[in-house]
Amino acid sequence: MLGGGGGMGGGAAGQFPLEQWFYEMPVCTRWWTTATVATSILVQCHIITPFQLFYSFRAVFVKSQYWRIVTPFIYFGPLNLDLLFHVFFLQRYSRLLEESSGRSPAHFSWLLLYASTTLLLLSPLLSMPFLGSGLSSTLVYIWSRRNPETRLSFLGLLVFTAPYLPWVLMAFSLVLHGTIPKDEICGVIVGHVWYFFSDVYPPLHNGQRPLDPPIWWRRLFERRPSNADTDTDTTEIRNEIAAAAAPEVR
Repeated sequence: MLGGGGGMGGGAAGQFPLEQWFYEMPVCTRWWTTATVATSILVQCHIITPFQLFYSFRAVFVKSQYWRIVTPFIYFGPLNLDLLFHVFFLQRYSRLLEESSGRSPAHFSWLLLYASTTLLLLSPLLSMPFLGSGLSSTLVYIWSRRNPETRLSFLGLLVFTAPYLPWVLMAFSLVLHGTIPKDEICGVIVGHVWYFFSDVYPPLHNGQRPLDPPIWWRRLFERRPSNADTDTDTTEIRNEIAAAAAPEVR
């Protein structure tokens, strides 16, 4: 499941392999992974506690503890093997989705906003104080549905195609923790809604994509063309027109 990768010798000069791996991650995945690891370290060092991180509607909107809108998505537990497991799947499938969404982070960040908002709305109904696993499951599900022919190996024992990955992970979580992973189930449901309206719905309705980011959101991330770029494009167009209008020399 780890997948193949290039050798370390192709990295930038002067960079350690870990540093190279970090800077090769797309921007959203990079900062989500960094925040996740940093939060677990702060909890491990007793600088903050999990009680300051979980989502509570009353704490956010009555006590004005607005950081709790973000912190449930970046805390997966203390420093242990389970955390490494979550970080691996988080950065791997978040990175694959973000890289496939284009050069601009607008589409992927809109997906994160949609999934996070939906999970926050579901949290009080299902008593889910921490939502990182749910958000990670959303991304895993979307990737698995978009890569149905990809074959994966789980722990070198079980070989299956990508669409079964979310269910394999839920079964593993059930065995490991002994409880039904309702946060991961919610993540799969949220991911299926996104997948349906982004991949299934548009071909049936003249290309309409109701969950695409609005124009104002894209403008926050996409670089506007500078005057120099505009002048260059104008010059190239004029040259092409002049070349087309010029008589052919025999």
